[in-house]
Amino acid sequence: MTSAPFRLSVLDQSPVSEGFTAADAVKNTIDLARTVDVLGYDRFWMAEHHASAGLAGSAPEALIGPVALATQRIRVGSGGIMLPHYSPFKVAETFRLLGAIAPGRIDLGIGRAPGTDQRTAYALQRDRSRRIPSDDFPNHLAELLAYLSDSLPADHVFATLGRSLPDGTAGSPDPWLLGSSPDSARWAGEMGLPYCIADFINPEGVPLAHLYRQHFQPSRWADKPHLMVSSFAIAADTREEAERQSLPAAMMFAHMMRGELIKIPSLERAVEWAIHNPNPLQAGNRRRIMGSPTEVRPMIEEVAALYGAQEVMLVNIMSDHAARKHSYRLIAEAFDMVPAQAA
Repeated sequence: MTSAPFRLSVLDQSPVSEGFTAADAVKNTIDLARTVDVLGYDRFWMAEHHASAGLAGSAPEALIGPVALATQRIRVGSGGIMLPHYSPFKVAETFRLLGAIAPGRIDLGIGRAPGTDQRTAYALQRDRSRRIPSDDFPNHLAELLAYLSDSLPADHVFATLGRSLPDGTAGSPDPWLLGSSPDSARWAGEMGLPYCIADFINPEGVPLAHLYRQHFQPSRWADKPHLMVSSFAIAADTREEAERQSLPAAMMFAHMMRGELIKIPSLERAVEWAIHNPNPLQAGNRRRIMGSPTEVRPMIEEVAALYGAQEVMLVNIMSDHAARKHSYRLIAEAFDMVPAQAA
């Protein structure tokens, strides 16, 4: 727990650095999870991205089990499962099984975005006779929640399937809705779900927090609005070093905007690139929290206050794994977090 009035968590995208492989990225993900577990962070979520040279995290459901077994107390989950790609029943089965692997520690973060380009999203479809309509998401989400709670109407064709899932007494996952749009804010409120706003994607998301609270209806999942905001953050010993460590992600993002998918470049190559690309950290109009620990803490507190969030989930992309771990360690120290062993 932190000395702040909100919890701190971590979102990982399994970055693949230049000269390394997806296997290296997965090992780093597990190592990072162990590190932040000991530091006292509350959750460790893994993202879903497809057809990306620089991000290995294409299947969080495949990583959650190994990460849960490698850690002791931290909650482990998806940030998130992109539901349009999957059968709601299959997602329910998978996450109930994960709940049996790590009872009481599994989160099911659910999203609507494809996590990729439209061509790849189409390739992910089992039925390619038509484009899957985006407006069926609320129905699929409701079906998934009904499986997890065994609450499908008695006359529903799948009514008995909820009772066939791995035993929920071992620990059913806690569902969350993720998003950066008014639709997700409204659905999260209407279905009574905890809601995570992707500020690192949409830094103008404060109205979504108000919309979520306005539409909130108490449910079995939450009796009152519960909001988390996810922001990009890098801490280093100095602000200059934090900005330098952020350059590989800026370079990768700039190439992605041009349709070029690359691995996370080395720090040296990114620094050289930045010389020829003025103001690289201002591209995309995205919020970036960067600085020394004493500089980063008030910036994180400001974001939490803007959204009225009970939790803040931090994300970054860096080519240097040791520097990533150091960043999260510095932030934990800045917030006087109690290490797990001490707790």
